[in-house]
Amino acid sequence: MRILITGAAGFIGAALSRHLLARGDEVLGIDNLNTYYDVRLKQARLSRLTAMPGFRFLKASLQDGSAIARAFAEYRPARVVNLAAQAGVRYSLENPQAYVESNLVGFVNILEACRHHQVESLVYASSSSVYGANRKLPFSVRDCVDHPVSLYAATKKANELMAHTYSHLFGLPTTGLRFFTVYGPWGRPDMALFLFTRKILAGEPIDVFNYGNHTRDFTYIDDIVEGVVRTIDRVPAANPDFDAFDPNPASSSAPYRIYNIGNQQPVELNRYIEVIERCLGRTAIRNLQPMQPGDVPDTCADVGELVADVGYSPTTPVEVGVERFVSWYRAYYAPEEQQIAV
Repeated sequence: MRILITGAAGFIGAALSRHLLARGDEVLGIDNLNTYYDVRLKQARLSRLTAMPGFRFLKASLQDGSAIARAFAEYRPARVVNLAAQAGVRYSLENPQAYVESNLVGFVNILEACRHHQVESLVYASSSSVYGANRKLPFSVRDCVDHPVSLYAATKKANELMAHTYSHLFGLPTTGLRFFTVYGPWGRPDMALFLFTRKILAGEPIDVFNYGNHTRDFTYIDDIVEGVVRTIDRVPAANPDFDAFDPNPASSSAPYRIYNIGNQQPVELNRYIEVIERCLGRTAIRNLQPMQPGDVPDTCADVGELVADVGYSPTTPVEVGVERFVSWYRAYYAPEEQQIAV
């Protein structure tokens, strides 16, 4: 199958591309290689992909509508996975315009390209952050998500609404995936696991927000990729049981689906840090901080719909996932770690 993946140099995008290439699919990866975090890590992910047969790469931004349209016209993908976005909850307080350009303008360009080039199905990244001020756990795709607490979350909710419009008006099958705190080897340097590991090894204090009391549904990258692949392979259809008088937000009379994709096993941040300490063989210096603006106290995914529809089954406990990340980190940053030790 010929698949176009945006954000292919990103954490999830690179891992997904490798999986699809390994099973024999062709992949066109698109990424703008922005400087939100270390471009060298993105380039290292890309170098692993370019060594695999069937991979092509285009450097472009989603907000460049003409470049996106040309890519679709020339490559003619059967299916599309949109993972490119301006990420980060806290950064959305500093640079809101970046989220509008990438997550809203860019997503419209993807929808338009899918509409005009006969794409069979679009899978796109939403986020657990859409649950915002919700406190009922576990989070269900049947819950109302009208109270975001960050602009990042608001853009992801907007993506779901925009996708539904294209599913309804143009019959474009769309599947939105609400990712829950993805972690693992080749992960993002702005995420807690990466930050904590680097600072603990350097003997620097780590900022522990909400005094370490909040919980997250940490989900290992391999489990995420398995779930995404299963949704790529299953093109959504209209829900014949959809009731317009009692609508289910996760489905529609149009070919549209929303799924949670998480581990279903939330872990308290303090426990997460203990696992990192054990894997590193070092003790963290904890700088306890209150909750940050835009953060939520707890997340926990109800993945029942994804299990029922595609057989999703996460299998990686946090102890195993963190150990794998630490092993990768020590190997990837070996020279740096040796300098710290000296």
